[in-house]
Parts: sequence; structure tokens; C-alpha cells
Amino acid sequence: MHYTTLISARQLADHLDHPQLVIFDCRFSLADSTAGQRAYRQAHLPAARYADLNRDLSSPVQSYTGRHPLPDFRQLASKLGEWGVSNRTQVVVYDDASGAFAGRMWWLLRTMGHEQVAVLDGGIGHWQKQGLPLTTVLPRLNAASFRCYLDTKQWLSASDVENALARGAITLIDARTPERFAGLQEPIDPVAGHVPKAINRPFQRNLDQQGLFLSPSELRQQFQRLIEADNGKPVVHMCGSGVTGCHNLLAMEIAGLGGSRLYAGSWSDWISNPNRDVATV
Repeated sequence: MHYTTLISARQLADHLDHPQLVIFDCRFSLADSTAGQRAYRQAHLPAARYADLNRDLSSPVQSYTGRHPLPDFRQLASKLGEWGVSNRTQVVVYDDASGAFAGRMWWLLRTMGHEQVAVLDGGIGHWQKQGLPLTTVLPRLNAASFRCYLDTKQWLSASDVENALARGAITLIDARTPERFAGLQEPIDPVAGHVPKAINRPFQRNLDQQGLFLSPSELRQQFQRLIEADNGKPVVHMCGSGVTGCHNLLAMEIAGLGGSRLYAGSWSDWISNPNRDVATV
């Protein structure tokens, strides 16, 4: 197995017995932080482990951070080993939101030097529509050794973003909905609006009506139009807290447009400093 962006439900079903496969359930709800784990207990893909966005894939929130600070990578590497992930493992991640949360774990593993990680296209919903099996049985974990090769150049801080925008050196793409980007509504964060000079491209545009990713050629056309309109600058993705921005980053990888990076703290981090400018509409 060697999947690095997406894997289809049928492809995964054909490899469920592969000795180097580890699956993670990343379901989560911003409205109810326990909903994902409850759903996992009720039914999940065979042998899937549960990775919690707050506990496993983020650090504790501080007054000077966004809502989902990057995790302690040493701790995450240790957890991955406990979950049975080695540097030779094919990891597959899924959720019930077409990759909106699973994309975070995909990006984290890639940033830790692990390329063999793929998002299940369509998530658990599409898996069920294909009549594929679910279980309530918790997996038996066989610990492995996972070594982290962290690439700190894969993300930017708020000051990095400020400086790069001032130089006109990046294209900053915000994955939030148009209403949140424009500051017309803000159901999550205390300040509405967006980073000045950012471009809005909601991550939902990566998907078709079935919640599956668009074809590589369709995604390439969409992103190339955005990039070319901004003079072909290096791309940085953001969102509300550094989660769904990974979905746009994944979409660009699927499109063959690699090399983009993440503003890890994103909007909730940007507004933690009241001295930073905010744009609306």
C-alpha cells in the first residue's frame, strides 16, 4: 500500500487485512467535543483507533493561542507508536465531514515526515453507502516505534504571516464560509472578519454533491485561477483554527499543486492579539 492523499472506500476495503495498515477515526464536533468519541463507540471501521482533535491532535488552549494549537509533536509521536504506527505503516484517516477533521491528522503526519497517510474519500458516510462493514469492537493495539522527522517549515506563525503579507510574498487562502470571512456572522470566535489581503475559498468547494473530492483536474483549475490572479505567489492556507485549512492544502496536493503551507493558528490565533488588523466584507 502506498496512498498519500486519498483512498477510496473500495480500495480500503480491499486492504483491510494488510499487516501495515492502521486506520484512525477522527470524527469531531465543534459544538459537542464528546460527540465524535460517542459515535466511534457506537460504530466505526474495523480496527480503527480514535484520535481526538482536542486531546490528541492539539495542545491545550492558552490565552495567546488559537482554538487548536499544534500538538506537542513528541507526545503525538509517542501516541502514534502506542497506537501501532511505525514509519512503514500505511495510515488512513476518516471522519463524517468529508475530511474536514481527518485532514488535520493527514497534515500532522505529513509534517512529521510520514508520507504514507491518506484520507478516506467520502468518510464513514460513503463507506456505509457502499455497504461496507462497521464494528463496535475496539482494536487490539500492538505498540510500534514511530520516529518523528518534523519539518517546521510546513507552517507559519502569525508574525510570519504578517511579515509575508507586508512584503507581498504569499497568497493567503481562508477556508471558512463566505459569511464568516466577510464578518457577517461569527458563531465560534469572539471577533468577526478576516486577515487583511486574505482570499476566501471555502473548503466545501473541494467536494461534489456526494461529499467526495472533485477530480484532480477540476481542483487544479480552481486553485490555479486563484494563484495566477495573485501573481503566482507561494500559497498559505488558514481557516478558523488550523483544521479545515488542511482540507484546502490536501486538495492542492490532490491537484498536483504541492508545496503550500499552513497558518497553523489561523483566525482564532490572529485575533488573540487585539493590535492585529481585521478586515470585513
